[in-house]
Amino acid sequence: MNLASYINLCKPKIVLLLTITALVGMLLSINFYSNILDGLASLLGFALLAGASAALNQIFDRETDKNMNRTKTRPLASGEISLFSALTFTAILLFVGSSLLLYFSNLLTLLITTFGFIFYSLIYTIYLKWSTPQNIVIGGAAGALPPVIGWTISTGTIAIEPIILFLIIFFWTPSHFWALSLYKSGDYKKAKIPMLPIISGIEKTKLNILIYAVIMIPIVAAPYFFNFGSMFYLLTSSVMTFYYVYLCYGLFKTKNIKKSNILARKIFIYSIFYLFFLFVLILFDNIIRII
Repeated sequence: MNLASYINLCKPKIVLLLTITALVGMLLSINFYSNILDGLASLLGFALLAGASAALNQIFDRETDKNMNRTKTRPLASGEISLFSALTFTAILLFVGSSLLLYFSNLLTLLITTFGFIFYSLIYTIYLKWSTPQNIVIGGAAGALPPVIGWTISTGTIAIEPIILFLIIFFWTPSHFWALSLYKSGDYKKAKIPMLPIISGIEKTKLNILIYAVIMIPIVAAPYFFNFGSMFYLLTSSVMTFYYVYLCYGLFKTKNIKKSNILARKIFIYSIFYLFFLFVLILFDNIIRII
């Protein structure tokens, strides 16, 4: 048994980022600190379900992944893991993760997490991904749910704070993935996935990346105006966001294909750190507030 292959089947980097955003949503509520062990057990359950969703995505995409340089080394595409083993492993993750959430958390959390699981691993992977160039926009709703899930773990309710965190991830997703699709457009074209650069062209994709980056300005500022982000958060996040817009504007103005690909890759990488540090800032603010 190659443990690394099973871990890679779960897309660990993505699951880690999702789990961090769920943790921030969970820690925003002071309720978490009255029952920390239940909260952490619930978070583990969420992480296992996120891993199961990622694994199921690879199961359905195993043939497509063989045709893309970015994905051809994935465990199923490369033959490191058999289909039966992948299905068995996914079923175990699904059972254990659901059991942890149901036992240590609440029904609302399990329902929202299950919805996200179904939406990403089935509706997005099987239908949306192949049917519309807006697949990333619509499918991004599943990836934006973790802060809401984290909040419901602690409170059993939904409030404005996790909704704002949901919106931050939701509006971040298109520019993040369309930047990737620009410099990997050959892969997507070969796999016949209707990403925006292929269907609508490079220039329209650049414009959409810039528009979604600009939308981030008020969305990212919202935690300050709803009293769960400090002035330090507002200033720091604003600098990070304006730099993001600056990069996306530079991409929009660049006509040279080689330079565009280099800048698109830079935007993709920066966007990951950008989202991570936004949530770290929010988490830092709220831990300081509680202390």
